[in-house]
Amino acid sequence: MIPGARLVLLGRQGAGKGTQCVRLSHHYVIPHISTGDMLRSAVREGTEFGLQAKAVMDRGELVSDGVIGGVVAERLAADDTRERGYILDGFPRTVGQAERLSEITVGAALDLVIDLVVPIQVVLERLAGRRVCVDCATNFSVDSPPRYGWVCDNCGGEVVQRADDTPAAIQIRLDLYERETAPLIAWYLERELLTAVDGLGTAAEVTARLVAAVDARRP
Repeated sequence: MIPGARLVLLGRQGAGKGTQCVRLSHHYVIPHISTGDMLRSAVREGTEFGLQAKAVMDRGELVSDGVIGGVVAERLAADDTRERGYILDGFPRTVGQAERLSEITVGAALDLVIDLVVPIQVVLERLAGRRVCVDCATNFSVDSPPRYGWVCDNCGGEVVQRADDTPAAIQIRLDLYERETAPLIAWYLERELLTAVDGLGTAAEVTARLVAAVDARRP
């Protein structure tokens, strides 16, 4: 069995980060932990921070760094992450969150933080062409549509363009990512934990680059 790993994967929305997290999760036999998954799980299980997050979300507000940091700490304390490792998707997004993660992982530090690099123009094209099932949230695109019209292959739901996938809305999200993440990348570079990986190519080609980067860092 391939040894586990403790990883963070950064990347712009539309860079294929979710797909690569899943592929790395399977390769290293480690849990893929996304911010959304953590919040939903914590709320469902009624943990201390899950109840706090639910109260915030029920008010229509954004979950604070303190609450999301608590949710991450709860998730990373689970047996599967302690025994095998994990790949974090969506956390950290800011230097403050990175500092919190370093506190959480004292004694079991990260192996690597990867910046999945895809040019902005490519990201804009991918997001503009993205289509999503309204029922199960499976992603399709104008280049890779469902087999039968705009009906989801998985559940039969309607496949539509997200309201926030307009060029203007996409640009706002990308601008926000650049403002938040540029300092984060610099923070991890200073600690010699970050490496950049080219995100262009087939899914298999990108995965091969990511695996090579991870394996080069680990003992």
